[in-house]
Formats: sequence, structure tokens, C-alpha cells
Amino acid sequence: MPKLKPGTIIPSHEETTAINAGIAADANARELDREWHKDAKPASEAFEPETYAALVDMKRPRGRPKTGETKVFTAIRLDADLLEAFKATGKGWQTRVNAALRQFITEHPLGR
Repeated sequence: MPKLKPGTIIPSHEETTAINAGIAADANARELDREWHKDAKPASEAFEPETYAALVDMKRPRGRPKTGETKVFTAIRLDADLLEAFKATGKGWQTRVNAALRQFITEHPLGR
């Protein structure tokens, strides 16, 4: 069995039976078998070009939205207690490290 995310609710046997009975009783609900998939078409062929283009435009890209300023990956060695202190602040700790370094540079101009 695959590992589940914390908080995932698995229906009981009775709930699964009730769900399957409801599906079986619904004339519009059917399992999409090989026969159905044989006749399926890509959305680009199923819709008018304008409709398909509008649907594609609505699709959100995966991941975090792009920002004007891109970050650069780097590896840096830090004292263990310093790293743990930032990690202890929870999600976003790397952003806080970035902000702390930025504040330091503002307060202590380097090379000037």
C-alpha cells in the first residue's frame, strides 16, 4: 500500500460499499473501460480551436509563481546552532535567512 499523507481519510468497508452502491444506482455513472478510451479524442480535437485556446490560457502553471527577482542556488556552510535556530522558525526559514543577510548588507555596506 502506498504511503499516505498525514490526515488522509480512508473510507471504511461499509462506506466503500455505500459509495459503490450509489455509483451502481446512477444510470449516468459508468466505468470508463477500454472501449470508451478507444474512441476518446484529445481536447485539441474535441473542441473548437478558439475554445481549446481559451482552455489552455486558463491553465495555471505548476509550482510557485515566477517573480521578478530570481534566486540563485548555492551551498554554504553555517554553524549548526545558527541553522537550527532558523529552521526552528518553521516554513520559510530560508527566506528569513535571505532577509537577515540583506539586512546585514544594508547596515554594513561591504567593500565600500
